[in-house]
Amino acid sequence: MSQVLLERSGRVGVITVHDPDRRNALTLDLSDRLAAAVRACEQDADVHAVVVTGAPPAFCAGADLTVLGEAREEGLRRIYGGFLAVADCALPTIAAVGGAAVGAGLNLALACDVRLAGPKARFDARFLQLGIHPGGGMTWLLQRLVGPQTATAMTLFGRVLDADAAVRHGLAWDRVDGGHDELVAAAVEFARAAADAPRELVRSVKATMRATAALDAHADAVDAEIGPQLVSVDTPEFAARLAAVKARISGRG
Repeated sequence: MSQVLLERSGRVGVITVHDPDRRNALTLDLSDRLAAAVRACEQDADVHAVVVTGAPPAFCAGADLTVLGEAREEGLRRIYGGFLAVADCALPTIAAVGGAAVGAGLNLALACDVRLAGPKARFDARFLQLGIHPGGGMTWLLQRLVGPQTATAMTLFGRVLDADAAVRHGLAWDRVDGGHDELVAAAVEFARAAADAPRELVRSVKATMRATAALDAHADAVDAEIGPQLVSVDTPEFAARLAAVKARISGRG
């Protein structure tokens, strides 16, 4: 049965695209459910970070080809809705890629802030081989992450990156050996710092990183950061953590 599962592991929401018989290919319904799961995480005050994965054996085999063949602009944009919800998520996101991430499935992985790759991970643009132009902002996302040469090799020359190559080219943060459970556990552990931090601070930092990524001057980044930094200094959470640090320092004396 095709579905999107949402579970909590502490303060981390784990979203699983679950249609293993069709290698988690995105249908209109699955994309809608994926977007709804992301919104549920954003609305849950106890969720500070999100892990996105796919039920083995694949991460996501792309858009369902039948749906893709029949789609026009409205349908394509609805397919995009799932991974764009991930891209727009106000919380930090980690893709746990345990198998093939193909086409729109590659977009789903690219939409996350960080990617961890299992030993069977494959990052495959595939659009050209299917006779279809890339969509969903893939060319923009991929070039920003890996640069124009690697993006061209993947998009126009059909090069597929395995886990090790993805790490070498900056597409994945790290390779995680083991099975699916170990990969998801590693992604949840990776999220720990965000999960343990004040939620509004996590959201604020992510929003600022998005804003400063579009800036050209260091001075502009200083200006962009100083407002939210001053807000954070006035929070009870900062006061409590500062007091704890001072107490530890005093205890060493």
